Amino acid sequence: MGKIFYLMGKSSTGKDTIYKHILSENKFKLRKIVPYTTRPIREGEENGREYFFIDDAKVRKLADEGRIIELRAYKTFHGTWKYMTVDDGRINLKKHNYIIIGTLESYKKTVEYYGQDAIVPIMVEVDNGVRLQRALNRERNQVEPKYQEMCRRFLADEEDFRQELIDEADIPRIFVNETLDVCIAEIEDYIKENLEPIE
Repeated sequence: MGKIFYLMGKSSTGKDTIYKHILSENKFKLRKIVPYTTRPIREGEENGREYFFIDDAKVRKLADEGRIIELRAYKTFHGTWKYMTVDDGRINLKKHNYIIIGTLESYKKTVEYYGQDAIVPIMVEVDNGVRLQRALNRERNQVEPKYQEMCRRFLADEEDFRQELIDEADIPRIFVNETLDVCIAEIEDYIKENLEPIE
C-alpha cells in the first residue's frame, strides 16, 4: 500500500517551497493531492495546481455526495474561506504514493479517513520573527496586498499549532527550516525511510 506524506506547519515556514522541490526532483515518484478552496485565486496561482478553486454550491454538492475527507472554514477579513481535501477519484493508495500540504487539523482528519498507517506526517517549523518577515515580503508582492488577512493567519497559526495539539497528534519528528537545503535533505531522507514500494 502507498503512503500519503502530509507536509504541514504554520504559514511562511517554507512548506510550498519544500513541496515544489520534492515534486520537481521526483526522486520518490510521489503524486500530489490538490486540495479544494473557496478563497479567491491569487496572482501566479493556477486552478488545479495549488488548489481547485470552487464556490459554495460545489462544496454543498461534494458534501451531499459524501466526498469531503476534511473541511476547514476560516472567517477572514474578506469573508469565510473554506479549504478541504476531497475524495475525488484521484487518490489510489494501491498504486501510488502521495504528498499533500495541510494543517494539523486537516492531517488529523485525514488520518481518521485513511488510517494512521497510511499517513506520514512531516511538520516544518521556523522562528516566528522569520515567518512574519517572509509573510510580509510575500504580501507586498501581491497586486492587492491583504495585510489584515496576513496578520489574522499569523495569529491563527499560533492557536492551530499549539504544542498540546502537536503532542496529541503524536508527530514523531519536526523539521526546523533554518537552512532550506539542509531541511529539504532531511525531509527527503525521512521520506525514503518511510516509503514502501508499491506492489
